Amino acid sequence: MGGAATEVSDSTSNVLVEAAHFDEVSIGRSRRRHKLPSEASKRFERGVDWHVADIAAQRVVDLLVELAGGVADQAGTDVGTAPDAVTIALPAAFAAQRIGIDFTEEQITTSLVDLGAVVEKADGGWTVTAPNWRNDLETKEDLTEEIARLVGYDKIPATLPVAPPGRGLTRVQQQRRRLIQSLADAGLTEVLAYPFVSKAANDTFGVAEQGAARSAVKLANPISEEHGFLRTSILPGLIEVAKRNHSRGFRDLALFESGLVFLPSGTMGTPSIPPLGVKPSDEVLDALYDGVPDQPLHVAAVLTGHDSPAAAGHTPRLWDWSDALDIARLAGDVLGVEVVVSQGAHQAFHPGRAAQLSLRTGEVVGYAGELHPKLLAAHDMLARSVALEFNADALFEAAADVIVARHISTFPVATQDVALVVPQEIPADQVLEALREGAGELLEDVALFDVYAGKGIEVGKKSLAFGLRFRATDRTLTADEASAARESAVALAAERFGAVQR
Repeated sequence: MGGAATEVSDSTSNVLVEAAHFDEVSIGRSRRRHKLPSEASKRFERGVDWHVADIAAQRVVDLLVELAGGVADQAGTDVGTAPDAVTIALPAAFAAQRIGIDFTEEQITTSLVDLGAVVEKADGGWTVTAPNWRNDLETKEDLTEEIARLVGYDKIPATLPVAPPGRGLTRVQQQRRRLIQSLADAGLTEVLAYPFVSKAANDTFGVAEQGAARSAVKLANPISEEHGFLRTSILPGLIEVAKRNHSRGFRDLALFESGLVFLPSGTMGTPSIPPLGVKPSDEVLDALYDGVPDQPLHVAAVLTGHDSPAAAGHTPRLWDWSDALDIARLAGDVLGVEVVVSQGAHQAFHPGRAAQLSLRTGEVVGYAGELHPKLLAAHDMLARSVALEFNADALFEAAADVIVARHISTFPVATQDVALVVPQEIPADQVLEALREGAGELLEDVALFDVYAGKGIEVGKKSLAFGLRFRATDRTLTADEASAARESAVALAAERFGAVQR
C-alpha cells in the first residue's frame, strides 16, 4: 500500500508528517472495492476526531526531535475546517418515554457529562453539545441510547407487548410451524447450516440431470473461495453437518433443516444505481426487486446410521430409503396435501433407489431416497445414508385453507388382497393409481405391501401385491360387493398395463 520511493530507509533525512481526517464512508467503500484492509482503514471507517489531527502531528514531531535527534521545520500547512459541534435538544421526558424507565435528572445529566458532552438546562429539558470525538451522536435518540447504556440495561423492566386484536400468524406462518414441529415430533433434529456452498455442490445438488443448465448467485466477497456461491439446495450444508458429527463420533443421525434457497433467473439487479439521499422512484425499486433471485423455502433431511440406540433386547434398525419417503408423506399429511411418490432419478441419489416427489398436478417438488455411493464415499459418510429435499412453498400453496377431517364410518371394513404380474419397467405407483381409479367410491385405501421377482415369475416381469380396503358410509358391504369392486380395479390395471392376476 506504498512504494519504495516513499518508504523510510537508512538514508532518509527528511520526513514529512501528515495527520489527516478522511471521510468514513469513502474509506469504507474504497477498502471493500480494492480489498485492502489496514489499521488506518479500520480506524477511519469508525470515525476519527477532527480536532486530534494537529495534536497528533505535533506529538510525532516532538518525539522525532526528542528521541531521534531531528530538527523541526517551522513550516506547516493546515487545510480544511472542522465541522461545528452538534447541538441536540433533549426534552426532559423523552428518554423515559422511549426506554420505559423514569430517569432522574441526575442520572441523565451525569450520563451525558460522562460522555464528554456539555449539558445546559433549557426550557422543558436540556441542550446537549456532543463531544467532538463522538461523531455518532446526532439526534436525541442517540443520547437516549447512551443514557440507557450507562444507567444499565438491567434496569429496563421486562414488559410483554399487548397483541392487537384480530391479528395472528399468517396462513403460511402457521403451515411452516406445523410442518417443522411435526418433523421434530417425528424424532428429527433441526440444525442450521451456512447458505454458502461451492460450485461443485450446486452442480451436483442443484439440478437432477448431470450437466444440465444451472445458474447460481456468485458472492462478490465470499468468506472462503471454496464457498463462493449461494446455495440452490439445502442438502450440501446438511451433509457437511452430518460429516462433522461423524468425525466426532456421532454416527446415528436424523437431521433436518428448513431454509431458503436462491434460484436466479434472467437479469440480476439493475445497471442504474439509485442516488444517495433521495428515495428511489417506484420504477427503480421495481427494477431492483425484479433482479432479486427467487427464494423458495425448502425442507431437507439426512438420515445416517441407526434409528435408535442399541439396548438389551432391542436391535436397532438402519435408516433406509423408506424412511425418507415416510418423512415426505408425513409433511404432506400435516399440510393436507397428497404427495405422489414415483420412481425418480437425480445425480445426487442412488440410480435405483431414488424417488420423485410431486403433486397431483404433476409439479415436481423434490426427491428422496438413498444418496449416491460415490458421493457418500467422497464425504466419508456411512454407506446407505438417505436424504430428501422438497419445496415447502409449493406444498403450502397447494394446501387447502382449512383441513377437514375425514368422516370415520361406523360400518365394518372389507379387506381384499390382489397380486398382479406386470412388466418390470411399469412403476408400482401407476398400477396403484389404476386400482384406485377402477375400484370406485367403495375403495377406502389401497397400499402396496410386496414386490417379488424370481422363481415362478416370468423373466422381465414382477409381482406386485396390494391390500385394498373397502367400506360404505351407509351400510355393511357384502363379500360380493367388495369382490366386484376389486375385479373392476384389476380389470382397469389389465387394460392399461397388461396386468395378470396371480
